Amino acid sequence: MTDKIMENNQVTIMGEIASDFVYSHEIYGEGFYMMDVRVKRLSDSYDTIPVMVSERLLDVSQSYVGCSVCINGQFRSYNRHEEHKNRLVLSVFAREIEFMEEPEEGAKSNQIYMDGYICKPPIYRKTPLGREIADVLLAVNRPYGKSDYIPCICWGRNARFAGNFEVGERCAVWGRIQSREYMKKISEENAEKRVAFEVSVSKLELL
Repeated sequence: MTDKIMENNQVTIMGEIASDFVYSHEIYGEGFYMMDVRVKRLSDSYDTIPVMVSERLLDVSQSYVGCSVCINGQFRSYNRHEEHKNRLVLSVFAREIEFMEEPEEGAKSNQIYMDGYICKPPIYRKTPLGREIADVLLAVNRPYGKSDYIPCICWGRNARFAGNFEVGERCAVWGRIQSREYMKKISEENAEKRVAFEVSVSKLELL
């Protein structure tokens, strides 16, 4: 059963560790820590992806900033309560970490596959330049009755297709994890820069 669940959420990223470890939490005596990994895009810009690591995978008292790694795991979410409401926090949960030389030119450095359920009506829209976009929220089951809620963004004909999905339909998604900066309005005068994470969809199908 657990293996089946594991297969419905698979992530591989390759990149450079960009931060030291920050303590997150402990479960049954096992400590978990956060770090950032910079993953190169085809366009030569970068996505900075938060990764959760067990102290049993790496020596968290060391600094690995600048080291190249390949990480296999899952894309996970949890709700953090702040400013009187819940905020969805996303990160890659590392199951395996391998140190490597520079990622090979052309290697697939950022890929994700998920199999889940549509849990909100998709939002289909067009940009001012006429580009089609659809936002989809996918609930991906985990063992023990838990689920991860993963925002996905579709473009073009994928957006048109996804715009007709119904809540509760089962859907498979292939793509990459991306980070995106935006300004969050705090008050009339103040806004702060935040980073959102989502799956940029390259392929999707109803199951």
